[in-house]
Amino acid sequence: MPRADMWAGSGFLALGAATAVESWRMPRFEQLDVNPWSVPGLVPGLIGLVLLFLGGLLVLRAVREGALRAEAGMAEELGFDAERRRRTLLALLLTVGYAVGLVGRLPFRTATFLFVLLFIALFRIERGMPVGQIARELVYAALEALLVALAVGFVFERLFYVRLP
Repeated sequence: MPRADMWAGSGFLALGAATAVESWRMPRFEQLDVNPWSVPGLVPGLIGLVLLFLGGLLVLRAVREGALRAEAGMAEELGFDAERRRRTLLALLLTVGYAVGLVGRLPFRTATFLFVLLFIALFRIERGMPVGQIARELVYAALEALLVALAVGFVFERLFYVRLP
């Protein structure tokens, strides 16, 4: 999938560059004598630099694997079959539903728990699975969702000092 990797890497390069530039433009509060390690743009800037670096590596690897050859067709290598389109659309709908429909309407940890639970359950449980296996998958999904919701809430509130909705 070299051509697809090249396009994805290019997207990550653009996103990383935009994130790094915008985080640099955020206020630094020098006039308030704020600790430089606590300025608002630090974490987004670091994430932008990581995206920039990893996007560059992805593009380089794709070019090395022949992404620029004329015969490297993207549609065939991506395998845009109906199942892949359905799963991509489902992931997009769940993510938008979480951001627009749950966050801000429910406590953050509850919204995150429901999102992760639904995401895992919908992508791991398949038609025709035995009931026992479905039950195990749901227990696994609930435990992972609980851990993620608690950990993300803790990190944002206690480490980044972000008030969550």
